[in-house]
Amino acid sequence: MSEKIIGYLENLPCDFCQRTDDCPEKYGEKRTYEEFNLSVHYYCLLMSSGIWQKGEEEEGFYGFLIEDIQKEVNRAARLKCNICKKRGASIGCVASRCKRSYHFPCGIERKCIFQFRENFPSYCWKHRPIQKPPSDSTGCSQCTICLELVEHSPSHTILTTSCCKNAWFHRDCLQRQALSAGVFFLRCPVCNNKEKFQNEMLRMGIYIPEKDASWELEENAYHDLLQCYQHCDIRRCICKNGRDYSKPDSKWEIKRCQCCGSSGTHLACSSLTREQNWECMECRSILASSEGNCQKWRKRSLTVSEKTDIGDSLLEEPSPKCPRQSPGSHLGFLVRSPKKMCNSGLTPLDLPSSNRLMSPTSLISPSVRNLSLRKMQLGMQKNEACNLLRELRSQINTKPLTLNINKQNIWDSTIKCFRKRSFNPANTIEVNYINCEGKVEMNICHSPKEDFFQSLMLHLQNSSLFEGGSSKNLSFDSQALKDDLYYEAGRMIAVSLVHGGPSLSFFSKTLFNCLVYGIENVKPTVEDVADVDVLQAIMKIKSAKNANDLESAISDHNGYLRTIGCLKHITALCDKDMLVNEIVDYHVIKRTLAPFERFRQGLRTLGVWEKMQMNPDAFCSILCHKPEKLSAKLLSDLFTIHCLLSTHKARSLEFWMGYLQETEDGESAVTLEDILMFATGTGSIPAIGFEPEPTVKFTNVNYPVGNRHLNCLELPVTRSYEKFKRILDFTIRSIVRLETKSVQWMLKIE
Repeated sequence: MSEKIIGYLENLPCDFCQRTDDCPEKYGEKRTYEEFNLSVHYYCLLMSSGIWQKGEEEEGFYGFLIEDIQKEVNRAARLKCNICKKRGASIGCVASRCKRSYHFPCGIERKCIFQFRENFPSYCWKHRPIQKPPSDSTGCSQCTICLELVEHSPSHTILTTSCCKNAWFHRDCLQRQALSAGVFFLRCPVCNNKEKFQNEMLRMGIYIPEKDASWELEENAYHDLLQCYQHCDIRRCICKNGRDYSKPDSKWEIKRCQCCGSSGTHLACSSLTREQNWECMECRSILASSEGNCQKWRKRSLTVSEKTDIGDSLLEEPSPKCPRQSPGSHLGFLVRSPKKMCNSGLTPLDLPSSNRLMSPTSLISPSVRNLSLRKMQLGMQKNEACNLLRELRSQINTKPLTLNINKQNIWDSTIKCFRKRSFNPANTIEVNYINCEGKVEMNICHSPKEDFFQSLMLHLQNSSLFEGGSSKNLSFDSQALKDDLYYEAGRMIAVSLVHGGPSLSFFSKTLFNCLVYGIENVKPTVEDVADVDVLQAIMKIKSAKNANDLESAISDHNGYLRTIGCLKHITALCDKDMLVNEIVDYHVIKRTLAPFERFRQGLRTLGVWEKMQMNPDAFCSILCHKPEKLSAKLLSDLFTIHCLLSTHKARSLEFWMGYLQETEDGESAVTLEDILMFATGTGSIPAIGFEPEPTVKFTNVNYPVGNRHLNCLELPVTRSYEKFKRILDFTIRSIVRLETKSVQWMLKIE
């Protein structure tokens, strides 16, 4: 490769910040992928809001896969930096309601805070964390690192620490100290505290690399410590080759003092055998002051000094630096916590070898382990989505808004309510079920709001606005487009998510990616085609084995291909894939452009679409993935246990856990959905979670009581499990069945 091409590649700007700087200390490693025309800074990528490490650390850019980086670049290309006003602002402020986006270098210049921990959050200049000044902080003092004067006034450039009252630092001085010392050696320069000091510095945006200190990385840094003392210090040395001569496994081998190791003697000079130990005169005089101590040292000496092999001891005693170094250690700059979707930064491969051999995960097949990891990641993404929706819920005011809904005609009545002038999605929604005469049905449902959103989303999923099987794309319904129903559908989904509705789980990945990354950056597949006739045409063209078959397939569907603008004169068989892609792209994307735009506008309600763009992985977990099936463990984690008498707590808890497990195993008269319905009024966990948090209280009641407005399940205290199970089975089954029959009866009357 010529020098000009190499120079051109080195000067390619970062696709996020558009800067050509290659400064690992400031922006992290810069990496260019020529075949993808891609160049990014590591910190720009690491702090981006819409990407996670989905690969192993040796894949892509330290776990960030190339296709994910390209998607994030496409997403960022649509976001304008609030500082420089240029595109590519992939980093967003995590503060609730804040919509500021910016580049990493712009954020540094504008004094934003980037926290290199957990999920790598960032805060704009308006919402960045600040330090409270100590009560007695006045005047000036020296920076404890550079010793220049610094004012006692915490700011972005001046930091203090909670572990010391009189410790003040320049941010730049502290950052240089952190880069030099690393996570294992960075401590408060005044009191030597490590935990409090590092936590506070990470909170304030100081980057602490997970690496050894710079003085430890120097070549031969510990060379002197690895040298053994080789000198005979006996007054009369009889070795003809001198005091520094040592020959192993002979009488001229030098034996070191077993106590201090800084004195030695030839075996022959002190009439010793190789099995005997020796103390120098200084150590012997100290030990002689206490005969007990002397005997104690003599008993330990043989095993400690002589029978321990250095190599074995290193294997048996793992290093106290448990966290491993992240990729990129050759640069000396490492990430404190990998941006992975997992609870711990350590994997089984990161543990010491002695522990790794005993790990049960080594007996699990890779496919099972990967499936478990994917489930864990999905669970964490759903928790993140729950937190994001709760941030959006903070804009809901206390003013009530009553929706009068006819359950038998839920779609039309909802449209009517949403199109009223008085409708405000930021009000607190209440639902009344009414009959055809407009009268309120009091006993049709004990939790009408939750039931309403559940029924509405189910109706929407099966409506003509969507097409496909379990994963749906938008369809083209000309009448629905004329009535602007796609916009209303987007509004309903946004309102449902923020007001406690269920996870949708029926969006296709193609539809979701179009919403987040833009239709111009998404390539649909044949699986996205739901129309049987179109699918047959595609498969016939795709299965053509020669030019005659291909010509025949095109001729059979000549009218359709001409209508959609895909009729071309194709002579080569290899062009059939291009034709198939054009047909799929038209049917899934171009045909539904108008419905898609209105649907996206509807999703902007309450800021849902903007949150989706900033946090695509989190929202994908609730829009594209099915909710986790209820299990005994899931319900036990969901409910908090309270018991009036501590003497009954252990027994009551055992009964509750046993009942949940038997219910999951099908050994109960009810289901786990019945239990959740009895306690909260809904048979599934909302995307936003429950408010208030569900609880189980063991009280002096005779039968279970479900306080649904509090999400509280009151259970009786019994002496036997059989009685406990019998009471719960009878009560929960009776109440849930009675409610179901009541709803069915009311709908029949309608």
